[in-house]
Amino acid sequence: MAWAIITGIDCFRQHCQKNLFEESGFMKIDRVRALHLGGQWDYHEPLGEASMTRPVHIYPELKQRERRWPIADLSSGPPYPVEAHFLVIDTDAGASGMFGPISSEDIFHIERYFAELLIDENPHAVERIWDKMYRHAIHGRKGTPMMALSKVDLALWDLKGRLLDAPVYVLLGGPSRSRIRAYASMLGYSVEPDMVAERAKQVIANGFTAIKWFLPCDPKDGEPGLRRNLTVIGAARDAAGPDVDLMFDAWNSWDVPYTLRLAEMAAEYRPYWFEEPVMADMIPQYAELRRSVRGVRISGGEHEYTRWGIKALLDAEAVHILQPDVTWAGGLTEMTKICALASAANIPVIPHHGEWASTHLIGAQTLTTCPMQEWLFQAGRYTNVFRKHKLEPVNGYIDLPDIPGLCTDLPETGIETMEERVLAS
Repeated sequence: MAWAIITGIDCFRQHCQKNLFEESGFMKIDRVRALHLGGQWDYHEPLGEASMTRPVHIYPELKQRERRWPIADLSSGPPYPVEAHFLVIDTDAGASGMFGPISSEDIFHIERYFAELLIDENPHAVERIWDKMYRHAIHGRKGTPMMALSKVDLALWDLKGRLLDAPVYVLLGGPSRSRIRAYASMLGYSVEPDMVAERAKQVIANGFTAIKWFLPCDPKDGEPGLRRNLTVIGAARDAAGPDVDLMFDAWNSWDVPYTLRLAEMAAEYRPYWFEEPVMADMIPQYAELRRSVRGVRISGGEHEYTRWGIKALLDAEAVHILQPDVTWAGGLTEMTKICALASAANIPVIPHHGEWASTHLIGAQTLTTCPMQEWLFQAGRYTNVFRKHKLEPVNGYIDLPDIPGLCTDLPETGIETMEERVLAS
């Protein structure tokens, strides 16, 4: 097929006869490509029933304009037209690595900042390449440029795994276990109390022992909003019973007094964590919450992008749990450093989303460092459209895959269109 990716083990064996680190001998990256894929998602379960609160919702006109996710227009019903972008890194030995789905914004930044830097580099030299990209994007040390850098790093690790014929978690020092506990992340599902109760029971029946809900209200919604959030928390606990961990995401939208008050009101329901209660850069406020809150953990770090941002949280003793995203926070090269920092501080890392990339990271870390993996039902199943190896927890756990690379192979059926563009050569 036109988009098949060469495993590469035979190519690597040929080059093993040479010194990989001599200028004349090592395998080289000779091309960087972007694939734009189209297909259909025949999905008949609920989508986009509710959106989470966001810090920008203090401006009502922006809340009204917000698009549904992961599908913008649900009016036609399934099957939904879907599209995705993949990054492909090719070598002069014929082996390739890839990562996706990624966004068109990622492709823009990769082409603008990073693609040319990869040409003629040794694909095994991930530390050198990471440092080269980071120093080049000096004005993009956070946010979308770092998210794009992360995708490059992950494509390189996929290539490394294919060349060495091993799952990436093995190359990172794993496996640390055979399966990973998953928590059900309910983004996009209704937060009406009766629906929360119904869905909680369904999820628990499927083997999950931890569930996260996205609360709908923030301080601008006043006392009625506070009570509504509390009602969601209570409905989840009443349905789940006493033995299931329940987490609640504020997505940067609360403040310190609001968080402390809701924590006090919700104490009887024993929430496991409140996630990102304040804006990501408000580290002193995070630290105040961690010192002051009772009965619930404070989690954060999803919107940090390097070990330096994470170190600032750790130095301030700002969170009980760290949640950087392996597809945003520098890829696996940087996330292994983040996990080392967190381990030294005895702070667990439970990565945001990340899908198979998170599985490989967690599968190489100890249970105390990375105890769980997030599973976003709607987003995960959406991206499965473009994967040969589907990620879907079984009985609340994700089995470590025995597949070389990062499980990024494209499916043999279902892709209806493909456009290819060379970003650098």
